[in-house]
Amino acid sequence: MSKEPKSETPGERIAKVIARAGLASRREAEAWIAAGRVSVNGKPIDSPALNVTGRDRIAVDGAPLPGHERTRLFRCNKLRGLVTTHSDPEGRPTIFRALPKNLPRLISIGRLDMNTEGLLLLTNDGGLARVLELPATAWERRYRVRALGRVTQDVLDGLKNGITIDGVRYGPIEATLDREQAANVWLTFAIREGKNREVRKVLEHLGLKVNRLIRISYGPFELGELKDGAVAEVETAELKQLLGDAIIAQSGADFTAPLGGDELRQRPGRRREIPGDARADARGPAGARRGRPPAQEETPPKKRERKSYIGKNKKVRRDRTGGPRPSRPR
Repeated sequence: MSKEPKSETPGERIAKVIARAGLASRREAEAWIAAGRVSVNGKPIDSPALNVTGRDRIAVDGAPLPGHERTRLFRCNKLRGLVTTHSDPEGRPTIFRALPKNLPRLISIGRLDMNTEGLLLLTNDGGLARVLELPATAWERRYRVRALGRVTQDVLDGLKNGITIDGVRYGPIEATLDREQAANVWLTFAIREGKNREVRKVLEHLGLKVNRLIRISYGPFELGELKDGAVAEVETAELKQLLGDAIIAQSGADFTAPLGGDELRQRPGRRREIPGDARADARGPAGARRGRPPAQEETPPKKRERKSYIGKNKKVRRDRTGGPRPSRPR
C-alpha cells in the first residue's frame, strides 16, 4: 500500500492545532471533529484532513480556540480515589475538578488508575503529551508497590526479560523486593511501556495482590516531597533541560510564546484541599503519606496518653516514619 503524498497546503493539521492549544489530545480532537463540534471560519467540518493557518478562525462548540501559549508542565501528586479524566459519567471525583482554579486548562500525560496514587504529569500542550506517551519514547515509570503475599528476589529477577500473560507481551521489568511487612511485601517496580494495569496484572500472575500503588517517577520527573494533592509547575529552564532537544523538536513544544490568560502559578508544594468526602475517599488509610509506606498499617500501635498542663488527655499521632522514601527531585 503506497503512502499518501505529503500535502503542499500551508499550515498545520487542525487536530494538531487544537491539541497544541491544550484542549485535548490529537486523537480526542479528531473525535470532536467527526462529531461536528469544530468549525473553521464559521463552517462546521467533519474531517481532520484539513490544514489551517493563523488566519483561520477555529471554534470548538462555538467557542473560539484559545490563542497559542507557552508550553508548560506540572507535577501533581494524585490522590487515590480520583479518576484521571475531565468528566466522569458515573459522577466520581476527577483529578481535574480537584486542581487549583488558577491553572490553565491542562491534559494529563498518560493516566493513573482510580486507586493508583502519586506522580501525574499535566501539560497545556497536547503535542508534548502525545510524544511523552508514545511507546517509542520509552521513559521509565517507577512505582512503590505494597502487595499481599510473598515473593523472592529470584522470581522478580525473572521479569528482566519481559513476560507474556494471557497472550499479552510485557517488556523488560526491573523489580526489587524492598521489605516484608506483616502479610505484605513492599516492592520497587520499574517499567517503560505503561500498558493498561501492567503492574497489577504482572504481580497477580506472580500470586500477589496489589493493595497500594504509588508512582514515584516518570522519566526524569520525580514525585519527591510533593505533598498530597499538591501541584507544582516545572520552571521553563528546567523543563527544557529535562525534555532534551530531540523531544522538544518532535513535539513542537514552544517556550517563547507568552503565558495565556490567567498567569498565576501554583507555588511548588502548595496544597489545595479537596472538599467533602471526595478527599477522604481519595486519601486512603489515615495517616498515609505519598511516596513511602506507612509503618505497620496492618497492626496499628497502641494508643498512648499523656496529660497536658490542664490535665486532659491528648492522643499522640501514630508513627509514620517507616519504610524507604523516594529520592528527592533532581
